[in-house]
Parts: sequence; structure tokens; C-alpha cells
Amino acid sequence: MIGLIYFLVIVAANTVGAISGMGGGVLIKPIFDFIGAHSLAAISFYSSMAVFTMSIVSTIRQLKNKVTIHWGKALLISVGSMGGGILGNSAFEWILRFSSERTTQIVQIVITIITLLFALIYSKKEAFSFSCQLSVVYVFVGFILGFLASLLGIGGGPINVAMLMLFFGLTIKEATVYSIITIFFSQSSKLFAIFLSSSYQRYDVSLLLFIIPAAILGGWFGAKVSGVLPADKVNTVYQGVIILVLLINCFNGIKLFF
Repeated sequence: MIGLIYFLVIVAANTVGAISGMGGGVLIKPIFDFIGAHSLAAISFYSSMAVFTMSIVSTIRQLKNKVTIHWGKALLISVGSMGGGILGNSAFEWILRFSSERTTQIVQIVITIITLLFALIYSKKEAFSFSCQLSVVYVFVGFILGFLASLLGIGGGPINVAMLMLFFGLTIKEATVYSIITIFFSQSSKLFAIFLSSSYQRYDVSLLLFIIPAAILGGWFGAKVSGVLPADKVNTVYQGVIILVLLINCFNGIKLFF
């Protein structure tokens, strides 16, 4: 039963995540926290597997949509996100080791809410941009995004799109594509570290039989819809998801104190 519930959540979350460039983890993680069927570490692992799979399918679909990708820029962001992903996973494991699961979840929720508020405010004022083209800045931004994605267990999140637009002057539709590519590399480095250390053996891997097919369906459908939606509609989806995830995280945070 829990596998079926996870399947439905991931299909819906990854569809919206692929459209908005957030990755489904920004919805999957807090919803799985709310369900409470698994440990925080297991939920982070399942969420990462889902958004990693989604990022592959979504990128392939975007290429079929003939979306223009500047691979030099994508590579610079991705190099940074891989380094950030490794460090973010290490930070997550360190916090979990030296504090309680409840404390770790509170840290994740607080940081997530801060990034959500930043993304929501910027989406209303997106005319401002640094329009930076320095290679080192691409790597730095990728590193920050990869770190937050792995630490928070949300894969990518709205912060990806907002920061890509802020620093590089991308349109929201361009930012969603690079965000998904960033998610792929940050989560690949995180999952590589998990499998290398064999820590995945702590989790019920049989659930991947539900998680991976659901992620494929959500990524494919979301990228297909994204290809036909105008930019203003993508922005509407983006802002709507931010508000929804803010409410879920606030509820989960309040629940931890009562």
C-alpha cells in the first residue's frame, strides 16, 4: 500500500517539478515526511532516486522538444553542483549523526522555508538580474545549488530557478531546463556516495520498483507539458507550487513541536 501511495505522489510531484524546473523532490520530501512511513534518511534517499530519474527523462524530452542548451554553461553549473551534492550529503549525514532526527528535520524545514520565500519574492521581481557570464560564477552557483539540494533532500527546488534567473539573466523557461540538468548532476553525486558507502542497505530498496517507474512517468509528462506552455503559465505553476510547499513545510514544522 505504501508503495502505491509513493507511486501516485511521485507521478504528480515529478510532473509539476519537470514543468516548473523545481524537480519533484520539493514536493516529495515534505509529503513523505507528512506520511511518516520511513526514517528521514530513507525519505531523502527515495526522494533523490525519484528526482534523479526524473531529471534524465525530462532532459531527454526537452532535447526532443528542440530546446536550445548551451552545453558549456551547463557543464560549468554541473561541475559545481556535483561538488556541492557530495558536500551537502556529507553535511546531512553529519547533522543526522550528531543530533536527533527531529532536530535534523527542523533544520531542513527552516532552510527550505527560507529558500522558498526567497524564490517567491524573486519570482515577483524577476526583472532584476546580474547577467553574469564569468565561468567561476557558474561553478559557484552550481555548487550552492547542489549543496542545498542534497542537504535538504529535495533534489532541486525553487531556489534553482530563482538563482539561475538572478545571476545569469535567464528566462524562466531557460532556467527550468538548466535547473533540471543541475538536479541530475547534484543527485548523481549524492547517490554515488550513498552506493559507494553501501549505506543504501539501510533502506527498503524494493520500493524502488514503485519509485523509478513513477519518476519516469512524471518526468516524461512534465517535460511534454512544459514544451507547450508559455512562460507566463510556467511562472504561474512555479509560484503555485512554492506556496503549496510553504504550507506543507509550515504544517510539518508545527507538527514537530506538538
